[in-house]
Amino acid sequence: MQSDQNPVPTKLVVHQQSKVLEVEFDTGAVFKLPFELLRVYSPSAEVKGHGPGQEVLQVGKRDVGMTSLEPVGLYAVKPVFSDGHESGLYTWSYLHWLGENQTGLWNDYLARLKAAGGSRDPNAPENIPLQQKQGGGCSSH
Repeated sequence: MQSDQNPVPTKLVVHQQSKVLEVEFDTGAVFKLPFELLRVYSPSAEVKGHGPGQEVLQVGKRDVGMTSLEPVGLYAVKPVFSDGHESGLYTWSYLHWLGENQTGLWNDYLARLKAAGGSRDPNAPENIPLQQKQGGGCSSH
């Protein structure tokens, strides 16, 4: 059943080599979402925090892979990333929103990373102070 308000994926393809999740929706929209984008915009409390202003900037995720993609009921998927992150549930509407807003989200991420002096590269020395500062995140993760 097609609905513009609640698009449902008709196809999900994990492209390991290009590190992209391809999502085709019943609306006809097709998005290619890089694993890095999915990881840095994870809907988990570890990334989003527990309220406005508690977001945690993700650094060093350029090479992140996806080791599995698990279905969650008929409404979401749970990716397991190569850095061990696996607590985000990506609903169909959230995946669609990420696809529609991919360019703006990516540009915003790069700007926040630059402002914080961080890097997309996993072993960049400039990430160490940011990771230490962020270390006291959600204790349930």
